[in-house]
Amino acid sequence: MANEHSPLLVHGVYSMMGDAEDSRGRSAVTREGSPKSNPRKLNTFFGVMVPTILSMFSIVLFLRTGFIVGHAGLLQGLLMLCVAYFIISLTVLSICAISTNGAVEGGGAYFMISRSLGPEFGGSIGLMFYLAKVCACGVYVLGLVEAILDIFGKDPGSSVSQGLRVLPQGYWYTVLYSSIVLLLCLVVCLVGAHIYAKASFVILLVVTVSLISIIISPLILRPQHFNITHTYGNNHTITVSPSYTGFNGTTLKNNLEPHYSLDYSTNTVMSFASVFAVLFTSCTGIMAGSNMSGELKNPSESIPKGTIIAVSYTFTVYLLLFLLLGSTCDRLLLINDYAVLQRVNVWPPFVIVGVYCASLSAAMCSMIGASRILHALALDQLFGLPLAPAAVTSISGNPWVSVLYTWGLVQCTLFAGQLNVIAGIVTVFYLLAYAAVDLACLALEWASAPNFRPTFQFFSWHTCLLGIVSCVVMMFVINPVYSSASIVLLLLLLLFLHYRSPTSSWGYISQALIFHQVRKYLLMLDSRKDHVKFWRPQVLLMVANPRSSCQLICFVNQLKKGGLFVLGHVQIGDLDVLPADPVQPQYNFWLSLVDKLGVKAFVDLTLSPSVRQGTQHLLRITGLGGMKPNTLVLGFYDNCYPEDYFLQDPVFCEGDRSEGDHFGVDLPSLQANFPPVRHAESPRALQPEEYVSIICDAIKMGKNVCLGRYFFQVPPESKGVKFIRGGDSVETIDVWPSDLLCPGSAIYADVCSLFLLQMACVLNMASRWRRARLRIFLCVESESGDQGWLAKEEQFRELLGKLRIRAAIKIVPWDNVARMLRGASSEHGQKVETKAVSEDFLCAVNALLREHSSMAAVRLLYLPHPPSSSELSQQYLMQLDTLTRELGPTLLIHGVTPVTCTEL
Repeated sequence: MANEHSPLLVHGVYSMMGDAEDSRGRSAVTREGSPKSNPRKLNTFFGVMVPTILSMFSIVLFLRTGFIVGHAGLLQGLLMLCVAYFIISLTVLSICAISTNGAVEGGGAYFMISRSLGPEFGGSIGLMFYLAKVCACGVYVLGLVEAILDIFGKDPGSSVSQGLRVLPQGYWYTVLYSSIVLLLCLVVCLVGAHIYAKASFVILLVVTVSLISIIISPLILRPQHFNITHTYGNNHTITVSPSYTGFNGTTLKNNLEPHYSLDYSTNTVMSFASVFAVLFTSCTGIMAGSNMSGELKNPSESIPKGTIIAVSYTFTVYLLLFLLLGSTCDRLLLINDYAVLQRVNVWPPFVIVGVYCASLSAAMCSMIGASRILHALALDQLFGLPLAPAAVTSISGNPWVSVLYTWGLVQCTLFAGQLNVIAGIVTVFYLLAYAAVDLACLALEWASAPNFRPTFQFFSWHTCLLGIVSCVVMMFVINPVYSSASIVLLLLLLLFLHYRSPTSSWGYISQALIFHQVRKYLLMLDSRKDHVKFWRPQVLLMVANPRSSCQLICFVNQLKKGGLFVLGHVQIGDLDVLPADPVQPQYNFWLSLVDKLGVKAFVDLTLSPSVRQGTQHLLRITGLGGMKPNTLVLGFYDNCYPEDYFLQDPVFCEGDRSEGDHFGVDLPSLQANFPPVRHAESPRALQPEEYVSIICDAIKMGKNVCLGRYFFQVPPESKGVKFIRGGDSVETIDVWPSDLLCPGSAIYADVCSLFLLQMACVLNMASRWRRARLRIFLCVESESGDQGWLAKEEQFRELLGKLRIRAAIKIVPWDNVARMLRGASSEHGQKVETKAVSEDFLCAVNALLREHSSMAAVRLLYLPHPPSSSELSQQYLMQLDTLTRELGPTLLIHGVTPVTCTEL
């Protein structure tokens, strides 16, 4: 991607005309180390007004003004003009706002949209705007050929050359002449766009002289009649005799109403939409000045002032020509002769030269602008290999390969043969691009970003929204088919770019908008209004080293049920003795890990003298408002040496090792950032007393605790292997909801047991575990003789019905196991202390678990309350180790908050 890490005010210059170097590909300092000369030399007039006026006059001014007034009438023609300029005026306000908020480099609309809305939307709209420029270039070339054939083309009704009319006419001849003109434009663009830049002022003078001659001609010419012949089909010829009346009230009255009729060039009946499409092609040059921002001395002042003056000037000229033609020319003359301004001019060569200059200027400007947009797309690498050659430039900075690309596409549009045929496509594409510019400005305004403070203040979100609506409505008024197709193409490009997931340093407006809205919703999420009916797991998973914890991370991701999921990590250290915070640089690596694992998790890292203190900090401060962790998940503490998950998952061991697709974090640096897993000679970073203390701290803070063991046995999800133990065709989730270390307290409806059931139900609702069967095991003493366990089973079934939990209840007699512990009980029937649990009893319980749950995919066990004395921490962990030995993936759970509700 582009290298744009430089500050806002230190930017290179990327000229629309190709003279300056691209700041994204080259340094602002020469190899010798001396700074470049300042290329910002253009003022408002030459840098903005001249290119904008020439782009907006184009071919419509001389060859389609009479066509518009003749078909639409003066009233509807003026309405079309006002609507078109109203739409572009709204867009001009957005352009001025965005362009005065920072430096606009090469690419014009593409640059503004992509840097405002991000690579996906910017790239798709940029390509659409490029296609619009390509089609517009085809329109101008065809218009120029049309003007040439009006003077030098043979009479359609005669096969003999007469005077200057020596050029044969026909579809293929039109394509040939257009190709020759396009080849001339190509040569100019390849030699150097500076030729056009230097000649633009002279061209404007020629066009201005032509306009003056058109305006004064009715004061000099007398009324006259003409004979015009048109050929329809192969042999159908029609001759009409229109007249030029000069200023005449009757002529004005007759031209007020619309009279849509057959267009002699396309042989189709015109309508409001088709005529408006032709008119709107004259309004597609409003961004010519914005593209010149790299050469402007003061772009923040020149772009708004120059663009607004240019738009006002062209509107005034079109308004005068509409009134002039509507008052002096017969409707037949307007409809049947595109070159009516030439016929009624005091000296026709004035108009002929104006037509040729304006058309050729607009064609070259469009080709230059389109090639620069394509070059900008290629530099940003949004579309990969197909556009890669377009990034190549000459020594002078001219992107000659993108010019060749553009020439080839324009050549394809010339096969349309008629200007009016592709005018609708051009208009729809431009309207879509203008709507995107308005959308970019609207998004920046709604995001309320502090750095969006353009010097141009005459806009608001109302004007942006109105501009978007106006553009979209007019798109479908002009041509619903083209509009629908363009939107479908835009969506396909969006999906393609989203699939490629390009990263950039431009900033994403979506992030600003999301931040703006999430802040509002977080303030609305009041923890005082929490209700048990809407409880969901909000998990803080403490990770020492992701290399050994990835399977547990993926499992907890399935367990969160749309709740908060945070990966926490404590780095041991003291900021007082460190030169800089070592935690901040780690975030990108952890976020890239989250991306590669495909889990929906946040990352929270901290620096602390001990793991215990760091965990306390994270439990207290992680989250915002009502989104704070309510459950702590830890890996199991035992003497097993962990396996390296990075060596098992193809994503980490077989991926592209060179591509930095995760915001600059490539695979080797990601692997190098996380240390190797613990081996026999590695000291333990955490002592048993501290580990148990973390569990106690969490319970004191009202957090539920889960301990995960043997989750390294779960195969990597990227391998697509379904985790099935022992060949069983159906996975099972086994739940043991009673405290197995204290048989006398076998109460299945306490808070911890209900939390255990709730977590099992939540896991069963996850997509990965939806088809698994839920089994609940009740340990009973069946030999007691009082049959009380039957009543307990019935009560438990009733409880499951109220909780809407579908599960199979398995009765497990454990008289022999319970008898082993009963002898260690006190004479007064008090609760058995942790130290009184024998090793034989623990082994017996473990054997019972393995007997009934050896085939389960995962087991959920009741986690006993940790001892209050730190001296018993080692013994407590040994009991848990013996209890869960060789069980397979097991989650020990201790719940302290109510999570279930039987009410509606």
